[in-house]
Amino acid sequence: MAASAVVDASIVVKWFIEEEYTKQALKLRDEFANRNLLLIVPSLLNFEVLNALRYSGLFNKKELKELAVAIGKYGFELHNLIGNYGELTAEIANALDLSVYDASYIALAELFNIVLYSADNKIIENCKLAVHLKDM
Repeated sequence: MAASAVVDASIVVKWFIEEEYTKQALKLRDEFANRNLLLIVPSLLNFEVLNALRYSGLFNKKELKELAVAIGKYGFELHNLIGNYGELTAEIANALDLSVYDASYIALAELFNIVLYSADNKIIENCKLAVHLKDM
């Protein structure tokens, strides 16, 4: 059985754009593609990634449409903001003064008690289960 982890949008964006720590992000992608790692994410991840790619200015309209399809085909285990997950996300956002978006990644890691990979310092600082890409 594959290990499980949460990844945030900062990781997945690096699969498409060369940035600091892209090498580490691609290792996670390869583990996921080889079915050695199950990636559990909030359903908003696809929106966040596509938005970041759009505003990067690196892709034309046609490429952006292709990227939208590609992101959807990755097969992440998506979780909607309902039930205990929604409640925990709201609790974390309020307690730590974080955006609901950031809190949703932390909440998933806490619900499943699994590692959260990120390159976002705000998430790293506020999640005991988080691992920064630079530390991989």
